[in-house]
Amino acid sequence: MTENTEHLDAIVIGGGAAGLSAALMLGRSRRKTLVVDSGLPRNRFAAHMNGVLGHDGLDPAELLRKGREELAAYGVEIRPGRVARLDETEHGVSVLLDDGEQLTGRIAIVATGVTDELPDIPGLAERWGATVLHCPYCHGWEVRDRRIGVLTTSPLGMHQAQLIRQWSDDVVVFTAGLGPVEEADEQRLRARGVELVAAPVVEVLGEGDQVTAVRTADGLVTEVGAIFTAGTLRPHDDFLTHLGLDRADSPIGSFLAVDATGKTSSDRIWAVGNVSNPMANVPISMSAGTMAGSVVNMTLVTDDFDRAVAGPAEASDPVAFWQERYAGSDHVWSGKVNKVLGDVAPGLEPGTALDLGCGEGADVIWLAQQGWRATGIDISSNAVDRARQAALASGLTEEQARFVASDLAGLDGSGGYDLVTASFFQSPVELPRADILRRAAGLVNTGGHLLITSHAAAPSWADAAAHEHRFLDAKEELEALELSEDAWETVVLEHRDRPVTSPSGEPATLEDSVVLLRRR
Repeated sequence: MTENTEHLDAIVIGGGAAGLSAALMLGRSRRKTLVVDSGLPRNRFAAHMNGVLGHDGLDPAELLRKGREELAAYGVEIRPGRVARLDETEHGVSVLLDDGEQLTGRIAIVATGVTDELPDIPGLAERWGATVLHCPYCHGWEVRDRRIGVLTTSPLGMHQAQLIRQWSDDVVVFTAGLGPVEEADEQRLRARGVELVAAPVVEVLGEGDQVTAVRTADGLVTEVGAIFTAGTLRPHDDFLTHLGLDRADSPIGSFLAVDATGKTSSDRIWAVGNVSNPMANVPISMSAGTMAGSVVNMTLVTDDFDRAVAGPAEASDPVAFWQERYAGSDHVWSGKVNKVLGDVAPGLEPGTALDLGCGEGADVIWLAQQGWRATGIDISSNAVDRARQAALASGLTEEQARFVASDLAGLDGSGGYDLVTASFFQSPVELPRADILRRAAGLVNTGGHLLITSHAAAPSWADAAAHEHRFLDAKEELEALELSEDAWETVVLEHRDRPVTSPSGEPATLEDSVVLLRRR
């Protein structure tokens, strides 16, 4: 699995009329938005879409092409792919694509549509979208005044049978799908000249995509020039059913329940178009997408202000703090290897290495250049994104220098690294530092090393008495790890002065504590 390090404002799943409309509003709102598109819209079988003001008769594929061009002008990316799983996270949503790529964002908009599962009747599916149709508002005008057949598939077919009579005086209804027909319903249809055929349909006849007749189980062939029917609707939402979102059950199926803006029972997931409203045509789907995009932007605006009021160093949200730290255009660190690591690592046999709090990746890149297979992990996906770009610019492969955005407290303690290093793993936002370092120690192979470099004191130019943070000396760092002396050998336990330049431009020093341990 690979992780996209860019934390998006919105991930739109589905690139049809609903999804692109939502993405358009988000792009125009300057939101970092990605559309994941399988390229299989529900209306791809139709050559024309109708009843769309200003676009009546347009090829639906052309509408999507123009829509994608418009989105590009606002920086919205459209990525081909299918979603395998959607999850809620502490800070938004996580989307796993079927190729293993993982995306993260603040909000997801689901616009994946439905599949029309047609009856298994020879000759029917081949003419779907041409002369086998489902929506008279979309296609009735084009087949008006023909002899139109209505192939019922459920008791709801009674509604469709009455509706089709508006477009033709010559309608024949194949009633087997209705079940027992009430006498009052039969009289109602016959009163307007509708012909009824009771035998089940076994074959649709025609030439190319044109229907010419229907054969029923009794051998009768009934001429028709078009067929309206209704397939079983299957919403494309398997990738989120494990979330247990509220659903709305109806005679035509079970669909995600949404409010007037498209929001589901999750505060981070919206659903628009046919996936939540199977009866929506193109204009309705576009409207729903536009509404959802606008409301999602306002939700994010409110969230942005809430975060600003809370302050960047809100102790309960270290991810937000470090994301903000690496959000600007300037680099945070020098891009050079930390001096202690640069002094210690050359004396070790290169193998596998893990750098905690890797930031923009300088230590990992340096280790890789010395022959280590190095991995960097950081709580900020923005930092990891910069690190990957820096590694790529240095000509390193992912096998040589790999970066992972993850909660550092969730480290697996199963071992696997010859060197685990943490350079200045200190934070103004509270993190379970000692717990993380102890877990990191569990990742060290037998014979491998754990290197911890920390600030041992406030900068020489600062007023130490006024400094709120209490720095640990090297001995206290070792004691805080609570590691067994039987399992670990202390190689280095000392302080080192490091020459630097103070903010005023004067020569100064920093005192670093160095703890180097070897696993017995």
